[in-house]
Amino acid sequence: MSYLSITTQSQLQEYCRQLAGAESIALDTEFVSERTYRPVLCLVQVASQGQLALVDALTVDDMAPFWQVVGEPGHETIVHAGRSEVEFCLRATGRPPAGLMDVQIAAGLVGVEYPAGYGALISKLLGESPKKAETRTDWHRRPLSARQIEYALDDIRYLPLIRDRLCSRLAELGRQEWLAEEMAAWQEDVERTLLHERWRRISGNSGLERRSLAIVRELWRWREAEAEHRDCPPRRVLRDDLITELARRQTADPKRIQAVRGLERHDLRHQIPKIAQAIQQALTLSEQECPRANRSENKPRLSVLGQFLFSALGSLCRQIDLAPGLVGSPDDVRDWITCRTGHSAGNQTPLLARGWRAKVVGKLLDDLLAGKLAIRISDPTLDHPLVFEPVEPGRD
Repeated sequence: MSYLSITTQSQLQEYCRQLAGAESIALDTEFVSERTYRPVLCLVQVASQGQLALVDALTVDDMAPFWQVVGEPGHETIVHAGRSEVEFCLRATGRPPAGLMDVQIAAGLVGVEYPAGYGALISKLLGESPKKAETRTDWHRRPLSARQIEYALDDIRYLPLIRDRLCSRLAELGRQEWLAEEMAAWQEDVERTLLHERWRRISGNSGLERRSLAIVRELWRWREAEAEHRDCPPRRVLRDDLITELARRQTADPKRIQAVRGLERHDLRHQIPKIAQAIQQALTLSEQECPRANRSENKPRLSVLGQFLFSALGSLCRQIDLAPGLVGSPDDVRDWITCRTGHSAGNQTPLLARGWRAKVVGKLLDDLLAGKLAIRISDPTLDHPLVFEPVEPGRD
């Protein structure tokens, strides 16, 4: 398989001049993130203007010129599950890739499973089976083997073909605007996550009261600063489960902190004063300064209703060639219910009541909740056994 190998800064500069006039740039990245605070970019694969290229990010002095071209308006950027590519571009230039089109999201909008792996898309849309033998490879090692290079090239040579198949199907279904809306929202979420604090991603914090959430936030801030200083993954500084346990206990007493199982590590014992200081800072905040929980607390009686409506949602989505996983999760359904039944404490419009989702599934859920629509089983052996029927006036 022929490709362009770019290993020096001068080669990258020349390649960027060629890319500047491209109508589309399909790209993928290989990186390692197990040992450092931020992922280390090792390789960038590009398919553009009928040519494949591999850019060795470890031998090129500065990758910024490449990301500047990717972020420059005037072309379409094609990715698969491209959160990492967006983050690399944002960190390098402050701008996201231009004309972003993620084939994983597009596939969900035409009824392919979501999230679908790259190999699954190749198989379902193109009928081919790419080799995936190097998924656990160490991309930091040099030289790259022939198998690594083949794997890397496979990761981008199919992208333009997948994009074309999906765009044709989106046009048939009249869902191009849905894709534009979804990409804008997804890109906004990636940017918000990268540029703002990500402490709400600490696992196990759901159900914590506001004071405990404030402790989670302060401990996260300390952990991020310490991890960046050491250039190591944040969880090596302090695990998520220890953060949430400390948040539940709500104590800044060093002796009580040290008594928490898991904090007996030698390196952590030296950090106890800083951990106590972060907790104390959260304890001194006023109630108004403490963060609120993201999701409103659902009433217990709504859990059964949520399961029922989520099943109905899934059935509807499959009947109209939509991936249920892209449309919404069980939590999204419960958020919609709490909003419609007046139990929501927040002002944010639920996901299922916004944009194309509201048009596609909002009316169905509204009618089901109001008793205007009934569900029956037509044939249990069918792929889509549920049938939605209007309730006759006066019928109990």
